[in-house]
Amino acid sequence: MQCSRLPQVDFNQLTLGAQILEADSYGAKVYLLTDGNILKLFRRKRLISSALLRPYSRRFIDNAVMLKKKGIPTLEVLEYYKLDAPGMTAVLYRPLPGKTLSQLSREPGFSWQERLAELIGLVRQLHQAGIYFRSLHLGNIVVTPEQQLGLIDVADMRFLRAPLSSRMIRRNVQHFARYIAREQLADQFPLAELERALLP
Repeated sequence: MQCSRLPQVDFNQLTLGAQILEADSYGAKVYLLTDGNILKLFRRKRLISSALLRPYSRRFIDNAVMLKKKGIPTLEVLEYYKLDAPGMTAVLYRPLPGKTLSQLSREPGFSWQERLAELIGLVRQLHQAGIYFRSLHLGNIVVTPEQQLGLIDVADMRFLRAPLSSRMIRRNVQHFARYIAREQLADQFPLAELERALLP
């Protein structure tokens, strides 16, 4: 996908009435637009960085394309923009319909035992396909209206030619476990069961 320039006046028009979903010390990062699409901003934080050669926005787009090729539901990229501000790009995309496992887990009557097998199946599928998703956690896994599991926030991902090594699988599961601890879900989520199923 080609990168086109989005002047500040057009950016202002595009984000008019939008809801800010995510922000940091630099300002808004993710906008939910009035038409339901999402505009995600990417800032190059360091002057000299690998992002000069392959910006995170480009990785985000490429990873979404690769996931679709491998049959894993994900967001649909619509446009790729270069903004007026130095080092800033943006991706306009149609979000993956559904709710994240994090959202669903807060609903009355939710049971992890009903979802655990398919969650393990998804992670195992990623590992077998050589996909290392560093940001693998409950907030980035979506249950679609068709009851499939898909992925969002896909910039931090590597695609290898062979299945992941035991070391990489262990590291990936450790990232997931840290998320469970950070979100204080250890008393709800059956982490030991997931680890038994996934760790070699």
